[in-house]
Amino acid sequence: MVKQNDGYDIRRLISLLLGKVWLIVASAILFGICSFLYTKFVVPLKYESYTSLYVRSDRTTATATTDENTGNINLSTLNFSKSLVDTYVVVLKSNSVMDKIGNLLVLEFDEETLASVFVVKDGKISNDSIKSCFTMTSIEETEAMRISAVTTDPEVSAALCNMMAQVAPDFLIRVVGAGSVEVIDPAVPNYNPVSASPVKNALLGFLVGAVIAVGFIFVVDFFDDTIKDSDELSDLFDKAVLGDVQKVVTENTSKKKGKQTTTQPRMLLVDKDVPFNVAESYKSIRTNIMFALGTSNKKIIAVSSPNPSDGKSTASANIAIAFAQTNSRVLLIDADMRKPIQHKTFKLSNTKGLSTLIVNMSTEEESIKSSVVENLDVLTSGPMPPNPSELLSSDQFAQLVKKLAKEYDYVIIDTPPINVVSDAMVMTNSVSGIVLVVKHKMTTYADISEVLKQFEFAGANMLGFVLNDIQSSRRGYYYNYKYRYSYKYNYKYSDYAYRQDNGEDSAESAE
Repeated sequence: MVKQNDGYDIRRLISLLLGKVWLIVASAILFGICSFLYTKFVVPLKYESYTSLYVRSDRTTATATTDENTGNINLSTLNFSKSLVDTYVVVLKSNSVMDKIGNLLVLEFDEETLASVFVVKDGKISNDSIKSCFTMTSIEETEAMRISAVTTDPEVSAALCNMMAQVAPDFLIRVVGAGSVEVIDPAVPNYNPVSASPVKNALLGFLVGAVIAVGFIFVVDFFDDTIKDSDELSDLFDKAVLGDVQKVVTENTSKKKGKQTTTQPRMLLVDKDVPFNVAESYKSIRTNIMFALGTSNKKIIAVSSPNPSDGKSTASANIAIAFAQTNSRVLLIDADMRKPIQHKTFKLSNTKGLSTLIVNMSTEEESIKSSVVENLDVLTSGPMPPNPSELLSSDQFAQLVKKLAKEYDYVIIDTPPINVVSDAMVMTNSVSGIVLVVKHKMTTYADISEVLKQFEFAGANMLGFVLNDIQSSRRGYYYNYKYRYSYKYNYKYSDYAYRQDNGEDSAESAE
């Protein structure tokens, strides 16, 4: 199952952009610098010159356009002159005119100068390269026409305008057969470049870079199938989120490398430097598991994950410790015989454990390590057997778990990843429910969907999710005080769970 994006509300939009603000700033700065450097050192300077022409309806307009009685310009004559401007613009852009201008340029400038400005083939200047330099338009919709030329040489720009003014009168009379043009202002070289300003282009590049980065963030987020929000996780799969656990990061200082930030992958609740919010998270998870178990007689809880490295072994150990802190007798079983971790986590011997106990190669006293933590015993995995799935699905294992459940208040079983091997599924009949540990920004919705299909097929009772390794404390230091637990009907037990954890009267809390 792939996540369906329902759009962005303001909170999610701001959170998404703030989480990637470094990328937006970096992209904006990069584009800004590149635009500045490109404009400064690559884009050639260009210079503009212009000339103005006045269009007359015929050669005798000096008398024809003036009313003898009023001395005012005849309006119909002026309108005709305006219409001639548009016609002249079209005619003057013809190849015949460009050919004449090209010939004049060859006579006035040397080949090197012309080659630096125009496309020259076989000693002839390309008509298109000349035409691209010109801009011709009427001045504010009057009968005056402006001809401007922009090139990389100010002398050539001025020459183009003056050559056009020189060629235009005779050519227009011959081709159009109506009206005439008269030069108002001849073109002069302008040595101030008109090309884009490096500063302006840098600002534009900065803006473009920021927009591209924002677009990239949205595209990546749209196709990102990993879990980033516990509320969305709960809503999408209609399952409870028992709690969120933040990533534990510590700072180490050495003389050679200075201050370094490292992640503590297996920090336990009994460690002296465990963060307060992590400890409170597991207390919340413990309380919510109690609610999920409800009135079940069995208190056997399996903890698993979709994939390796999701943190389910650390979560198993800390959930077991959290239950032990309530003065309950707790047993932690490492049933991940393929890649056992708990003996390393608690620094225990693994020569005898679950595998030897199932096949009667060791006794309970030899296999179970007592009081590893106050009120917590640990049954390590034991030597790796050739057939872990067969051992876990055997009657001997079911009878062993049933027997141990009578001796302990809670039994927590660390199982292998569900999408990798089937070991966790074969023991579903022996446990009260399964807690699924998923990793923030690592586990995908497709991974979870595959797990839930297996749960449904095996008839497993899923107690809920634990969202592990949260990489952002976006809700503040007390982020994990928001204990969430909801069933299909959205029953909320947050306040009740909090009060129970702090020893307040349950009846008063329920009210």
